[in-house]
Amino acid sequence: MKPIHFFWILVGCVLLTVAGCSFTVVGAGEVGVQRLFGRVFDETLQPGLHFVGPFVSVEKMDIRTQEYTMSSLTKEGEKEGDDSMQALTSDGLSVTLDLTVWFNLKPETAVELYKTIGIEYADKIVRPACRAGIRDAAVKFKSEDIYSQKREGFVELVNKQIVELVGERGITIQRILVRNISLPSRVAIAIEAKMQAQQEAQQMQYVIQREQQEAERKRIEAEGLAVAQKIINDTLSDKYLVYYYTQTLKELVNSQNTTFVVLPFDQKLIPLMQMPVK
Repeated sequence: MKPIHFFWILVGCVLLTVAGCSFTVVGAGEVGVQRLFGRVFDETLQPGLHFVGPFVSVEKMDIRTQEYTMSSLTKEGEKEGDDSMQALTSDGLSVTLDLTVWFNLKPETAVELYKTIGIEYADKIVRPACRAGIRDAAVKFKSEDIYSQKREGFVELVNKQIVELVGERGITIQRILVRNISLPSRVAIAIEAKMQAQQEAQQMQYVIQREQQEAERKRIEAEGLAVAQKIINDTLSDKYLVYYYTQTLKELVNSQNTTFVVLPFDQKLIPLMQMPVK
């Protein structure tokens, strides 16, 4: 091969290589951070096809919602083995917690985040903030409160603490999920027994209130009957009784189901009159 031909072939290969490295694609939900010999460009690349200069490399950073889990289960969290968190409560007891945090990178701060932290921001920022936030919040609650009725307040404080710790680092904390809270078995049993006793006491209080209401209803009903009887006794007359008796007798006689009618006479024995069935 002639030297001149070899030179042009080499030039063509170099040009093809440079041309191939001059285009890059940034995917949906990503931004591209450009680097050139250690220098980081201030402008990020948005999703799409981009032309970049020779020897420029592009680090693609995910700006979609991400999750970071710390769990006691071996293969559930980001770390192998038991990665749950231990924290002390205000009454000096140790609680074990599993946690998942949802977060995302702010596109406008991706360059600064890359310069100051790098691509391992989850391990360097999110993880330490979560563990510190859990511990800072736990010391303000009793173990019983975290385990039962004040759990929502505890989770809200954890979220607040983590957001403050992350600060202006280019990361947005979306939500904190405290998925499991474990106490020493003896403490958990004692708390559950106390909660059951409280529920039984509340049930008994409900029964007492119901009985009191029923007694009050009966008292009012009895008072109403007494008033009604007094009115009847004060207004009832012999003539009205005779009239009422006559009307009732007419109804009995005219009824299709009546076979006999009872006709009392004063205080004597009550005779029976057989009536034909209609």
